[in-house]
Amino acid sequence: MIKKIIILTSISLLLLLGACKKKEEANSEQHSSISNPAQLGIPEMEKRVVPADGKYPEMTFASKEHDFGSIEADSKVNYSFTFKNTGQADLIISRAVGSCGCTIPEYPTDPIKAGDSGKIDVSFNSANKHGNQQKSVTIYTNTKAGAESLYITASIKE
Repeated sequence: MIKKIIILTSISLLLLLGACKKKEEANSEQHSSISNPAQLGIPEMEKRVVPADGKYPEMTFASKEHDFGSIEADSKVNYSFTFKNTGQADLIISRAVGSCGCTIPEYPTDPIKAGDSGKIDVSFNSANKHGNQQKSVTIYTNTKAGAESLYITASIKE
């Protein structure tokens, strides 16, 4: 009788330890598979390429912020952020992303030569928005920093 209890206890312990080990391995695999930020919904940073000659473009903005002031509810407003490529290489904008669906950027898709200027058009739709609003646009580029941010604010009339 005691022999049966020892055997059953041993088998139970082995099964329990095996199940814990499988769960630990699954958790370990799950955590290691999350090392890619895109799997969490976080966009990966743009691939950074260091120029062979070490020369980068540089975006110099007249202003990185714009306040639309007081605007009507359910209206659309636009603003153009102007910039100049003050660097030593062609500026390439790979993408621009608004902080929400109400903020839409449009950007040049052709390279901007050193010394040339360009603009980023940002439209803001105040539909379903109330009170003070602050939004941003992130611009991914081939500058040394890799990204630039622009900011808009508005106060929506009720």
